[in-house]
Amino acid sequence: MYQEFGISKEIEELSTKVEKDVESKMKEIEETCTQNSLKVLQAFQNNEIAEMHFGSTTGYGYGDVGRDTIEKVYSEVLKAEDSLVRSQFISGTHALTVTLFALLRPNDTLLSITGKPYDTLDEVIGIKENPSSLKSYSIHFEQIDLIEDEFDYKKIEERLKQGKVKVIEIQRSKGYSSRKSIGIEQLEKVIAFIRNIQKEVIIMIDNCYCEFVTTKEPLEVGADIIVGSLIKNLGGGIAPNGAYVAGRKDLINLVAERLTAPGEGKEVGPTLGINKSILQGLFLAPSVVASSLKTAVFASKMLEELGYETEPKWDAKRADIVQTIHFGDKEKLIKYCQGIQMGSPVDSNSIPMPWDMPGYTDQVIMASGAFTQGSSIELSCDGPIRPPYIAFMQGGLTYEYGKLGVLKAIQNMIG
Repeated sequence: MYQEFGISKEIEELSTKVEKDVESKMKEIEETCTQNSLKVLQAFQNNEIAEMHFGSTTGYGYGDVGRDTIEKVYSEVLKAEDSLVRSQFISGTHALTVTLFALLRPNDTLLSITGKPYDTLDEVIGIKENPSSLKSYSIHFEQIDLIEDEFDYKKIEERLKQGKVKVIEIQRSKGYSSRKSIGIEQLEKVIAFIRNIQKEVIIMIDNCYCEFVTTKEPLEVGADIIVGSLIKNLGGGIAPNGAYVAGRKDLINLVAERLTAPGEGKEVGPTLGINKSILQGLFLAPSVVASSLKTAVFASKMLEELGYETEPKWDAKRADIVQTIHFGDKEKLIKYCQGIQMGSPVDSNSIPMPWDMPGYTDQVIMASGAFTQGSSIELSCDGPIRPPYIAFMQGGLTYEYGKLGVLKAIQNMIG
């Protein structure tokens, strides 16, 4: 059957060996999945989810009991005072943008302590000129780079003692960089450090790709507000769009009023029939995230066996679902991404090519034969066309489908 799918006998045999090698890591992922499943199930039961919560509203969306209860479930799962879970958010980038504009005012300072944020925020912040950026509203941006994948505590202390910073932004996932992603233990340590210097600073976490990878989330270790996308981890491959923001109630009110209108906030926003998908996606999310992690572990070990540098290594502790593969070769990066597309259930006959994608500085190749456009909890792989030619792979609704996609990508790359 593998040969009928275009996978050589040699690659099939290597995959059998690799699966035996990674058995202990797979079991560890399953244990985390069980704990997160229990957390979700308890939140559903504690909030008495019933069929009436699957209902829909239109127009203004007044009195949408399903929407309001979903936000209570999210708050319980993420240990938040309040949350905003809305289809009106177009993407994780949009939710981050709304949050930043909600929290910052002219002459405030935004400080990133994980270096430059993800490329799609360049024009939001004003790193790349845009008349609608934070910079155009006289909001200042500063960044402190990581040192060998650790926070630069000395520079953070120096900057906080120089003068007031309104918001500290921490991007947990690596974005299009070669650094490691930020683990929950690192996060807890740096938040405690910051609080000892400046208690009132708002600590905002870009939590995209990280939910349910471990059993703790950033609000549990002292963060004020977290942001993520529903076409990533917590949507479970079921939610068709949307994002969430969770944290302190006063901050969520500000974000809600920026998303809708001052004085209306969370009271408006029709759900248009999406409630069931959001709830079902969250219910499946622990299992889907576990499948994504298993797919990443398998890919990491396979490519390591073939002589490529991977991050994280297959047996490393993970902070997100992203797996990077360092090809050092433009054509191999392109071929691997094209192979992921060939192994997808949707648009498998399409051939992705590098292009000038809106919001990105370099040309980008993106493979995503997904049921939901742009979904990265479904198996996908992308990367900027720039040295050292790194592929950023993530997702896998089931491990079995993820494994097949990885094998197809490897076969396409090596010929």
